[in-house]
Amino acid sequence: MTIKVLLADDQALVRAGFSSLLARAEDIEVVGEAGTGDEAVRTARAVRPDVVLMDIRMPGTDGITATREIVQESEPTGCRVIVLTTFETDEYVFAALRAGASGFLTKEIEPDELRQAVRSVAAGDALLSPGATRRVIEQFACRPVSPTDTVERLAVLTAREREVTRLIATGLSNGQIAAQLFISPLTAKTHVTRAIAKLGVRDRAQLVILAYETGLVRVKG
Repeated sequence: MTIKVLLADDQALVRAGFSSLLARAEDIEVVGEAGTGDEAVRTARAVRPDVVLMDIRMPGTDGITATREIVQESEPTGCRVIVLTTFETDEYVFAALRAGASGFLTKEIEPDELRQAVRSVAAGDALLSPGATRRVIEQFACRPVSPTDTVERLAVLTAREREVTRLIATGLSNGQIAAQLFISPLTAKTHVTRAIAKLGVRDRAQLVILAYETGLVRVKG
């Protein structure tokens, strides 16, 4: 299957660069471009991409708002958004994830990593740069957690699903989780899929947020 991608960035040269990089992959096709958030929303409705590469700072409607609209309109199994920005700050990381973005990467990403990011997110995985993951953890370091919220939200999970969710929130991949728990990667993926379904979250990125919000994972120090 070919992965359809929409590029949303207010700089034409940036869009041209990303388009050129993605064109080198036989399984990826750029089906549209947008220079504003409003245009990104309209174009997404028209071309129905699998993945949107979304800039944050654009004229008019910004990338965060556009992400929220695109994700809401494409639920439950529609388009996924990777936020691309030069500014990897706490504000943008959380705004992007809470808007429903499945990935957050800086524009310094290498070409091969960009193409793989598109593939990963199109396949349903979440993608956070190491810096973004660190900032997600730091944001929750000083937040009080209600024990009641923890029990109620996580009660639907089995003990194994809860452990897998905890490991996801610490940044481990399915393969790393499998090795740590002495299970197969397929079994680890199954646990992840079930946890996402039971908790009613969109993907791994939302699962990470929930793990910290409920206190399943606590920040040390």
